[in-house]
Amino acid sequence: QVQLVESEGGLVQEGGSLRLSCAASGRTFSTYAMGWFRQAPGKEREFVAAISWSAGNIYYADSVKGRFTISRDNAKNTLYLQMNSLKPEDTAVYYCALRKNSGLGYFRGEYDYWGQGTQVTVSS
Repeated sequence: QVQLVESEGGLVQEGGSLRLSCAASGRTFSTYAMGWFRQAPGKEREFVAAISWSAGNIYYADSVKGRFTISRDNAKNTLYLQMNSLKPEDTAVYYCALRKNSGLGYFRGEYDYWGQGTQVTVSS
């Protein structure tokens, strides 16, 4: 069993930055791909970014490309999402997820474990 725990989100002004982290339990973190998703009120949960087990492959949604950076520290069993140049439309609950596969996943159904979610609010 894997448990994922996101760090606290927060309220940020437009143009600001915020870093989320996701701590994973279990010894197999380093062998699995990870991802970040988000869900705004009244909308479907959407893909944000994904990273392979070795961080050799990374992929971003077009909406965050150039502003967000996904990374991981396998020694610390931790996934990160650095968010810069935040916009009001980035406001959502952010979820980290683990895929029991070494390759990237782009869809919600490809992930096996989820964190509890953390609220990020960007004010204009």
